[in-house]
Amino acid sequence: MEEQSYPIELAEIDALASRAGRVIEKLRARVFSPGTAKTLDVRYNVRTAAEMCGRTEKAIRDAEDDGRLPTPDKDPDTNRRTGYSLADVNRMREVFGTLPHRAPDDPAMVLAIQNFKGGVGKSTVVAHLAQYLAQKGYRVCVVDCDSQASTTSVFGLNPDVDVDEEEDTLYPFFRHGGPSTLHYALRATYWPGIALIPANLGLYDAEYEFAARMVREQDFVLDRLRTGLETISDQFDVILLDPPPALGMISLSVLRAANAIVVPAPPNNIDFGSTAHFLKMMSSTLGELAQHGGTRGYDFVKILATKMNDQKSAHQAIKRMMDAVFPQDMLNAVLKDSAEIDNAAANLMTVYELTGAATRSETHKRCRVYLDAVGREIETEIRKTWPSHTARLRKEGIL
Repeated sequence: MEEQSYPIELAEIDALASRAGRVIEKLRARVFSPGTAKTLDVRYNVRTAAEMCGRTEKAIRDAEDDGRLPTPDKDPDTNRRTGYSLADVNRMREVFGTLPHRAPDDPAMVLAIQNFKGGVGKSTVVAHLAQYLAQKGYRVCVVDCDSQASTTSVFGLNPDVDVDEEEDTLYPFFRHGGPSTLHYALRATYWPGIALIPANLGLYDAEYEFAARMVREQDFVLDRLRTGLETISDQFDVILLDPPPALGMISLSVLRAANAIVVPAPPNNIDFGSTAHFLKMMSSTLGELAQHGGTRGYDFVKILATKMNDQKSAHQAIKRMMDAVFPQDMLNAVLKDSAEIDNAAANLMTVYELTGAATRSETHKRCRVYLDAVGREIETEIRKTWPSHTARLRKEGIL
């Protein structure tokens, strides 16, 4: 076997990148082939729709009979309802007055799912949390701040084809003399209630743009993202930020823009250590930035155990340690390791988008329980920040 000579030349690295690019193109061609724009095929039966609306099945039928709701689609052979889409359910919520929106005087929640360590499930949490909240009827904006654009891909856009960094991403906004608002970048998605600001590889150039601006400008440019989000926040209840897994200018901007942070952290030695370093760096960095641009506080900072495997004693031991070290800061819910999430991700989907026989398996049902528990607990933390929800939270026994 012939030994490889060193050093590896730039041409060889280019060749590696080219081969990897061809593989990615093949994978994306399968998912993003012409005529395969993503759609949401999930349907809810009348019982589930009633639960989602907080009303009875009879109330739905009465509203359909008296014209407040449209006549439901029915199977011509059986005359049975074919099910309701999420848009249909939201129309019911509007009619019944059960949409969970924040009051106009309540602040929009800007929530970052952030850890400087990659591979901790950050984008998985962002996509599933966005869809969980959308199913509940909230107005959600997902801002992909990561040039790897995983979340953009999950929401049906090919970053290399459908996204122009000069027109569609955060990059123009970060540039000197860029747009004054973020409205230009908002994209509707196939999920009712979810808008997206996409990303692609070109967004990485914003790191250099930031560095250059900090040298030549006196303004505190790391607050540029916060300012931009304020221009669109009136349209949403929750804005979810998916930052890059590294300490850079964009990550610092996310820390400055967020009202709250959820830190995904798998219960293993390396990831737990990285999470501890992340928290230490976050504290030190924010303290340093506060000397130049004002202090920054958060409504809540929570740690979410992700990729938990109950069959691994090491995971259980480290999870117990995490609970002991962060007794008030750990979310009670745990996002467990699941083949269902992996299988959905292989097709650039989420568990909430799966339909058909796959949703009747015990694996799927267990995974939905984990995801719903995570979403429900974060939803509660968000609602606690809205004064208009205080009475309802008390009625629900949460406060």
